Amino acid sequence: MNWIFLGIVLVAFATAAWRQIGFVAAEGGSSPMEALSAGMIASAGGAVELAIGLVGVMTLFLGLMKVAEAGGMLRIIARLIRPLMTRLFPQVPADHPAMGAMILNLSANALGLGNAATPFGIRAMQELDRLNPRPGTATDPMALFLAINTSSITLLPTGVIALRAAAGSADPAGILPTTLFASICGTIAAVAAALWLARWFPAGDAAAGIPGVVATDGMAVGGVAAGTGRPWLRADVQPEALPPDPGSYPVWVSVLALAAIVALIPATIVWGRAVSPWIVPGLMAGFLLFGALRGVRIYEVFVDGAKEGFEVALRIIPYLVAILVAVGMLRASGALDALVAALGGFTSKFGLPAEALPMALLRSLSGSGAYGVMASIVNDPAIGPDSYVGYLVSTLQGSSETTFYVLAVYFGAVQVRRVRHTVAAALIADLVAVIAAVAICSYLFA
Repeated sequence: MNWIFLGIVLVAFATAAWRQIGFVAAEGGSSPMEALSAGMIASAGGAVELAIGLVGVMTLFLGLMKVAEAGGMLRIIARLIRPLMTRLFPQVPADHPAMGAMILNLSANALGLGNAATPFGIRAMQELDRLNPRPGTATDPMALFLAINTSSITLLPTGVIALRAAAGSADPAGILPTTLFASICGTIAAVAAALWLARWFPAGDAAAGIPGVVATDGMAVGGVAAGTGRPWLRADVQPEALPPDPGSYPVWVSVLALAAIVALIPATIVWGRAVSPWIVPGLMAGFLLFGALRGVRIYEVFVDGAKEGFEVALRIIPYLVAILVAVGMLRASGALDALVAALGGFTSKFGLPAEALPMALLRSLSGSGAYGVMASIVNDPAIGPDSYVGYLVSTLQGSSETTFYVLAVYFGAVQVRRVRHTVAAALIADLVAVIAAVAICSYLFA
C-alpha cells in the first residue's frame, strides 16, 4: 500500500505540474496547482465527515452482530458447514483443533465479523502448521483454506451496507443478492483452482533427516527445523483455547442449508426490489429476537457491540484521509479524467466502467485503499451509491477479501515463506469474483 499511495500522489502531482507549465491564466479561473491544493483540503475534510457519518450506522450494525454472536449464531453456522469442510480437507482429522478454527473463521467471515474472523484464521494456520511435515512450506490444506478465506461466501456485508447507508442510499442492503452471487462464484473458483494447481506445485520432500523429527503417515512429530531454530508441535507454546466444538448437524441438514443459500440468489434477483426495504428493519428485529430467545441480555450486549462500532469508525479516519486525499488529488489534477477517457471505452464494453476499474484492481492489494476508493465513488454526487457504478463497487468490496493482506498476516503468523500455489488460486478466485460481480450488476442495475 505504501507504493500505491505514493504512486497515486506522484501521478497527480506530475499531471498537475505538466498542466501548470502550459497554463494560461484566465479571469476568475484557478490554476491546476491551485485546484490540486483545494482538492486536497476538500478531500481531507470530506474524509472526516464521512467517518463521523459512519459512527451511527457502524454502532448499529456491530451492536446487532454482537447480539447474534452472543446468541450462538456463529456456532450454528459452524455446525452447518462442518460436513462440507471434512470433505474439502480430508488431510485434517475431523476432531483436530485446526478443523474447528477453520470452520469458525469462515463462519465469522460469512457474517461480516472481520474482527472475530482474523483470530480464528491465525489459530487455524497455527494448528495446520502443527500438522506440517515441511516447516516454512505451505501445505495443501493451508493453500485451500486461504484461497477460500480470501473469497468466502458473504451472507451479510455489514461494513459495506453501513457505508452505503451513510452515503444516503435509498436501498443500502440492495447489494445482498449481488454480493452473495459474486462471493459464491469466487469461492467455487477458489476451491477448484487450489485443488487443480496443487498437483503442479509439489510440496517437496518431507522433513526427513531433521533432528528430532519422526515422520509418520505424513505427520511430523516434535523437533526443530534444521538451520531455522523453528519448533513445531510444541508442547510449551499453546495458542488461545477455541470455544468448545459444537459438532455438526446431520448431513442432510447441512445440504438443505447450503441449497437454501444458493436458492436465495434467484429469489433475491426476482423479488429483490420488493424485499430489500424489509432487510435492515428485519435484521434489527430478527437478531434481537434471536438473542432474546437464546437467553442473551440483548440491551447490554448490543451496547457493548455498539461501543466497538464507535471505536472502529474513529479508527478508520486516518486511513480514509490518506486514500481519499490521494484520490482527490488524482481527480483534481485531471489524471483520473484522462484515465477514464483512455480506458472507459474499452472496459465499458464488458460492463466495467473506468471509474470502477481502480476499485477492481485495488481490492486484492489494500482493504483500506479499496474502502477509501469505494467511499469516494458512492459519495461522489455525479455517481452516488444507487447508480450502476455504486452497486458494482459495493459488490466488489463485499464479495472478496484483501488477498495479499490475508496471505501476509496468516502465513507470517506461522513463518511460511514458500506459499506454493496459494497466490495463484486466490487471484483466480478474485478474478472470477470480479467477473461475476460485473455480470450480476449488469443484469440487475445496468
